[in-house]
Amino acid sequence: MAKHEHANIPIFIPHLGCPNDCVFCNQRTISGHGDFDPSAVRSEIESALATLGDRRAEIAFFGGSFTGIDRSLMISLLDTAQEYVDAGRVCGIRLSTRPDYIDGEIIDILSRYTVSAVELGIQSTDDRVLTASRRGHTAAQTEAACAAIRAAGLTLVGQMMIGLPGSSSESEIRTARDICRMGASTARVYPTVVFKKTALCRMAQGGEYTPLTDSEAAVRAARVLDVFDKCGVRVIRVGLCASENLASEEEVYGGANHPAVGEMAMSELYFSRICEAIDGLPERPENLVIHVAPGATSKATGQKRANICRLCEKYGINRVKILEKNDIIGYNIKLEYC
Repeated sequence: MAKHEHANIPIFIPHLGCPNDCVFCNQRTISGHGDFDPSAVRSEIESALATLGDRRAEIAFFGGSFTGIDRSLMISLLDTAQEYVDAGRVCGIRLSTRPDYIDGEIIDILSRYTVSAVELGIQSTDDRVLTASRRGHTAAQTEAACAAIRAAGLTLVGQMMIGLPGSSSESEIRTARDICRMGASTARVYPTVVFKKTALCRMAQGGEYTPLTDSEAAVRAARVLDVFDKCGVRVIRVGLCASENLASEEEVYGGANHPAVGEMAMSELYFSRICEAIDGLPERPENLVIHVAPGATSKATGQKRANICRLCEKYGINRVKILEKNDIIGYNIKLEYC
């Protein structure tokens, strides 16, 4: 990996601090961790630091609702992380939490530490979707939490989900726009995975909920990626992190759990933008060169050259080439006849 590339040192606190029972949630499965042992945190950090080399790292408290755990434990963990910041061994602290676990007291505590970012589990800004998902908070609480985080000068990361009960592509696009409007600098997009032993699994088994297929999730995720890209909000991940239990049929009932769902979504975004550009041409080209940003060739081409095949079939193009060009950034493209 490149020198000075960023890395997280994840400390998972599964389901601690969260009495709520969202229909999709099984934190023990999602994080791959069960019981939390505070005494093991230093050894986890040290083990991670030994493998990072020159990469800049943040200590990241993930998995549960960090600001909802017992105050003394939260402060103890922050104190430990801050020691590594003060020693120059990490560059900051990152944490994930829920909108209803952000208030003045929490902001005051976080402001005493070198908190680099607060990742807020927004999931949706549609109250009907939040209710159907049993999130336990409202869109208004999300709005207030985002405002408080930004007012404190903290970096906001918006997390949202695709394919929740009651959601639609339109509601997901609105959520992405709201996340941008509320001041997020980056975002994460999670297509819904149906884990066994959850309310959502029981809903799916009873016919109350239909999980998204991988291809459906890719198309819907591409639409929100388009929103974030046009608003200048970088998406740092699409899909859950890979681990053995997430890929295991023993843990997953259904939904978009393909290990390359993020790559699939990016390919869908490229396909839609290429089609939009071709539709704007005065005439259909027989041969076409598509210029993309450095490193984006495989995404624009699609898995097994799927996008090239689709373009040729849709527009009757004889040949399509996809080439990198240094002056192109993001998901932008340039077309050239050949």
